[in-house]
Amino acid sequence: MIVPILGKDHPILKEEMPAFDFKNPVVDPVELYNNLAETMRENEGMGLSANQIGVRTRAFVMRAEEIIGVFNPRVVDTSSEMVTLEEGCLSYPNLFVKVKRPKSIKVRFTTPDGQTSTKTFTGMTARVFLHELDHLNGVAHTSRANRYHLEQAKKLVKKLKKRPLSVLPTLSDEAQVLMDALQ
Repeated sequence: MIVPILGKDHPILKEEMPAFDFKNPVVDPVELYNNLAETMRENEGMGLSANQIGVRTRAFVMRAEEIIGVFNPRVVDTSSEMVTLEEGCLSYPNLFVKVKRPKSIKVRFTTPDGQTSTKTFTGMTARVFLHELDHLNGVAHTSRANRYHLEQAKKLVKKLKKRPLSVLPTLSDEAQVLMDALQ
């Protein structure tokens, strides 16, 4: 089921989420996975966390080769190499900010069917995982941007709101890479 996505000012987005309890779940894990996946796809996102749809638990979905359901995620290791790219967020429409993150990560999480998985992600997949994990920790991607880039991005959003759709600017190269990955 496609569900509404909460906006940036909702208090749940600033809270650390509790672990998902498979023995006493707040919601069926497969149902949560399906709702998150359908909502993410409908809104052309790269990932979506449970708290972005108002569910207080540590779970998210993300695009990789397929859509992965991630419950109780942990980062086990990170590469020392960092990469800076623009990130957007479904709770912050049209706001793209430059964020520095590790190029690769090793993670452990539980799948919707209760199986533990350990994986290594690189590039965009690592970035999306970390972005969604930040949501579960109550951290917005905007807090990871430097002040100058954040202010520039906010000014652009204000300009976009004032313009008719026919004169919107083109996406930056980094934002276009993100959009191309959605296709």
